[in-house]
Amino acid sequence: MKIVFAGTPEFARIAMSAILEAGHQVPLVMTQPDRPSGRGLKLTPSAVKQGALDAGIPVIQPRGLRLDGKYAEEAEQARQTLLDVQPDLMVVAAYGLILPQWVLDLPRHGCFNIHASLLPRWRGAAPIQRAIEAGDLQTGVCIMQMDAGLDTGDVLLRRALPITPAHTAAVLHDELAVLGGRTIVRAIEELEAGTLQPEPQPQEGVTYAAKLDKAESLLDLSLPAPLLARRVRAFNPVPGAAVLLPGLEQPVKVWEAQALQDGKAGVAPGTVVAVSPEGVDVATGEGLLRLRVLQKAGGKRLPVADFVRGWSPTT
Repeated sequence: MKIVFAGTPEFARIAMSAILEAGHQVPLVMTQPDRPSGRGLKLTPSAVKQGALDAGIPVIQPRGLRLDGKYAEEAEQARQTLLDVQPDLMVVAAYGLILPQWVLDLPRHGCFNIHASLLPRWRGAAPIQRAIEAGDLQTGVCIMQMDAGLDTGDVLLRRALPITPAHTAAVLHDELAVLGGRTIVRAIEELEAGTLQPEPQPQEGVTYAAKLDKAESLLDLSLPAPLLARRVRAFNPVPGAAVLLPGLEQPVKVWEAQALQDGKAGVAPGTVVAVSPEGVDVATGEGLLRLRVLQKAGGKRLPVADFVRGWSPTT
């Protein structure tokens, strides 16, 4: 199989590595342009670009793919490069650009997408985080035949994975990335064998995973404690969860929290009702939220037993 790979972050790099390790030919990689990163805002290649360069694979980084769009010249150059390669298949994972119809039609077998949810649930940009936030008991990966819609194509393979109370977005991301790599390799094997059976997505059960917004990081303590505890896990590491605590001018990041069923009647949400080495217990709209790992602005992550040595609700 001659496969063009299109992707950008670490999730995609793991899938690309699995395809290479399975012995498939990847003559070209497409990824997002280098972005400023770090304190010095140095231009930094994507994880996929770095992986491709390490493997000696040519990389193109068009800023757009619409032939009539703002970056039409770069799109035309990309089209000519793809025509020269004549791929059997394009595999797409968290690429970050919308693929116009000419891209979907160019490879002999079209474009396969690795999506980190059990479609049609959690179409869109942030399926891992939204599944944790919603309290889903399972998620997974789908290999989808891409069409012009937003994650609406036929599902070719799906693999499920349970979500546990220990899963943060970071941990679940890594597990799904490995599962995605294994599943796309299996899908390519079945494509070659002619045994893939496309499954149209049902009309029922469609949900959309909205893109993460930095404004979401400040927890709304009028919400129930179980939801807030899930958001702490879902927003770890990005955009991070934060709360306002008395005596501190800036929000404090929360890296670990626990919902407690017991609460105090008549206590306003946001009120600190107890401080101990086990946690800072804060009233919410329903129950208490126990903050267990905290980080002041400019400081380090600290277990609550260390955090409270330099702070109390009355300071």
